[in-house]
Amino acid sequence: MKRIIMLMGLYALLCHTSCKSSKGEETEASTRFLVTSPVKMDTVVTKEYVCQIRSIRNIEMRAQEKGYLQGIAVDEGQAVKSGQLLFKIMPKLYEAEMAKAEAETRAAEIEVQNTQALADKNVVSKNELALANAKLQKARAELSLAKVHLAFTDIRAPFDGIIDRLHLKLGSLVGEGDLLTTLSDNSRMWVYFNVSEPEYLDYQASIKSKGELQVNLLMANKQVFKYPGVVETIEGEFNNETGNIAFRATFPNPDKLLRHGETGSILMNMPLKDALIIPQKATMEIMDKKYVFVVTKDNVVKLKPVTISAEMPDLYVVKEGLTASDKILLEGLRKVKDNDKISFDYKEPKQVISHLQLPTE
Repeated sequence: MKRIIMLMGLYALLCHTSCKSSKGEETEASTRFLVTSPVKMDTVVTKEYVCQIRSIRNIEMRAQEKGYLQGIAVDEGQAVKSGQLLFKIMPKLYEAEMAKAEAETRAAEIEVQNTQALADKNVVSKNELALANAKLQKARAELSLAKVHLAFTDIRAPFDGIIDRLHLKLGSLVGEGDLLTTLSDNSRMWVYFNVSEPEYLDYQASIKSKGELQVNLLMANKQVFKYPGVVETIEGEFNNETGNIAFRATFPNPDKLLRHGETGSILMNMPLKDALIIPQKATMEIMDKKYVFVVTKDNVVKLKPVTISAEMPDLYVVKEGLTASDKILLEGLRKVKDNDKISFDYKEPKQVISHLQLPTE
């Protein structure tokens, strides 16, 4: 009797398992996946380059004479005008030297006048007159030099700009050549960034067809600077170690928002001809590599690596691994395994990407 009960229980369990398995197979068979293909078309890719922001003029203000720092007429971060007084070095010594030079010049002038009068009466030779004139010229030269030295005690701004940190305090003993501050002209900014050789060649082809190339600046706070810039200069040589060449873009800076030494990223739009494009959601990442599921003629999915050459908000540009005729799994990538056989519905690639962000020229 116990044996009969055990057999009946085992039979019931097998029936239940069989029914459950049958229902699972029906569910799996009834699942349909969405499939599409890569699309080949012309588009524009925004490439991002780390950059360094520099003032068009950034100079060191140094003392040209030695002495005590008698006056500081500006503060750190202050905007100044061309010719404005910035620093004053104690001028007493140079004022005395100029007074001495003026006296010597006056004496030489009087000597020339007296010698000229005697030469007119043939009392002295012409050589005596020439020597007196030479002394006068020397005295005048020394007076000019004394004026220059005195003028150097007033340090003025050579152009409109912004004062940087003050390196010396009032009353400091200043030596010739000592750094006082730095002055930056931020009316326009030079932004430097490095470009690879293939991108450089693409750029040259682009400017031949469209003229100068405009770029945008992504600032450190991830906001795009509201004034676009223009690539104006390219360095003459590639860096042999990196294979890059430096570009320089010029940006207007009317609001003086940009400062010398800032960093950011250049956003440069590069046109792509016949680019092979797939949705980002059709890919999966394994060990830092991108993969897609390709659907074969037998409706079997095969995991395949792809090489991405450029990235857009919702799309990838494929360099290697796919052709325009391939069918790829668009959704449900986590629900299948390599070599699974699936049922699917095909969606036209242009219809797929019409709902995604695609830059156009």
